[in-house]
Amino acid sequence: MLATDPTVALRIPVRNPTRSLFTSTNTCCFDSRVTLSRPSFSAGPTLSLNSVKMQLLRRTSYRSSPRAEIGGEEFFNADATDKRAPNHLVIMVNGITGSASDWRYAAEQFVKRLPDKVIVHRSECNSSRLTFDGVDTMGERLAEEVLLVTRRWPEVQKISFVAHSLGGLVARYAIGRLYDDSSKLERVGSTRNCFNEEKTEYSKQCLKQSYEAKIAGLEPMNFITFATPHLGSRGNKQLPLLCGLPFLERRASQTAHLVAGRSGKHLFLMDSDGGKPPLLLRMVDDSDDLKFMSALHAFKRRVAYANANYDQMVGWRTSSIRRQHELPKSNLIVNDEKYPHIVYVEGDNTSGIYNTESSNVGGQTAELEEKMIRGLTKVSWERVDVSFQTSKQRYVAHSTIQVKTYWLNSDGADVVYHMIDNFHL
Repeated sequence: MLATDPTVALRIPVRNPTRSLFTSTNTCCFDSRVTLSRPSFSAGPTLSLNSVKMQLLRRTSYRSSPRAEIGGEEFFNADATDKRAPNHLVIMVNGITGSASDWRYAAEQFVKRLPDKVIVHRSECNSSRLTFDGVDTMGERLAEEVLLVTRRWPEVQKISFVAHSLGGLVARYAIGRLYDDSSKLERVGSTRNCFNEEKTEYSKQCLKQSYEAKIAGLEPMNFITFATPHLGSRGNKQLPLLCGLPFLERRASQTAHLVAGRSGKHLFLMDSDGGKPPLLLRMVDDSDDLKFMSALHAFKRRVAYANANYDQMVGWRTSSIRRQHELPKSNLIVNDEKYPHIVYVEGDNTSGIYNTESSNVGGQTAELEEKMIRGLTKVSWERVDVSFQTSKQRYVAHSTIQVKTYWLNSDGADVVYHMIDNFHL
């Protein structure tokens, strides 16, 4: 029954065929002026959301819209002046024990500051305790969710990822699964000259083979991480909560799986499935079926936002993919008037620039860290260092950097604005 309020709340249950897929029930708000046929759920949803969303884009203010077969919510500007749907899909991924709600503020700012340009999908396939299932399992779920989203929005042509904390590793795994560099033949020249003398095959001059790297069939644009432990959490001070004490860091490596399941093993490089190297180490190269680095290279830009201090969960080195001696010195850090908590910006450097010196910390852990740095810096990264040193919210910097909850993390708003203002469309 329709409510008297001009917006109607429609509850659509999200299917849950397996534990790996979507487990929550979402609420969707539609404008009551849009005429909808009653959906039948006897054999699955029959409501044509593709037809409805264009009416929403034209008739209403921007809204969030959950999909019947997809976890999470999608944000878009529903008052499009050119009557065309946005062509850029932004996938937002939460961190450990998080959920789609963690990115709500940033998603709203995206569509406010880039109207008619983006559709923002906040992933929900990995939330709460599901984030303990391991980077690979979570990555597979995310890849499946992204494919479902792209089918719902066939008009999108570009894709970007924005991920927080562990979600950055999950996104890196997912794009390896979604990567496609299949070649295609393109005709050049006139048709009448395209056959050779025997007229049995195309002339080499008439066809060219082009390779287009795609992610989920779309053009990859931005891959952005916030406080992501790209090098894991095993190294010295990579989990700042342990205060850099060797005894605690060793114990954390041995017991992480008791707290965070397989994800803990992956973060502390303690996994050895089938005698293979740790997953994070494998993810800095391509394998036969997962092209992790090729997928990263396909993006127009890669950006690592990192907390320079007060982040108790993820260290500065691991989140910015640097060695200790490569971190900016305090006398080089300057404040930006427009973005007061952005303290240092390192532009799109040539890949391999960080491969000249080894870490000055010895041991097996340092060797693994060095291999990951060398692998990840085969592609170029922009690094943006953040400091909440003068903020009252500095002790929750890990959440503030993404504005997880506005009333508690509002000081991170300028970091979100910086990301959006520099976003490549």
